Amino acid sequence: MTPTEPRTSQQPAPASVPDPQPLDEHVTASVRACAADQRAKADDLVSGPEDIAADGCPSPESGVRWEDARDAHLERFAGEQPRVA
Repeated sequence: MTPTEPRTSQQPAPASVPDPQPLDEHVTASVRACAADQRAKADDLVSGPEDIAADGCPSPESGVRWEDARDAHLERFAGEQPRVA
């Protein structure tokens, strides 16, 4: 910092921010549901590395081959009713 640059405490205060407006109760419920869904997805995502950290890598003999897992998922999807996004 050079002598000509203002220090942080010498800079003007930012413009005031308006007070937040309350959300409709349905919007609030939707946002909370979305946050809970994202939290659950994150928990699922970190469970794999946590298991590996706690127990080490599984042996190839104890695992499921990716081809078998793929085929099982495809069979399950084929049995579901089509859904509209």
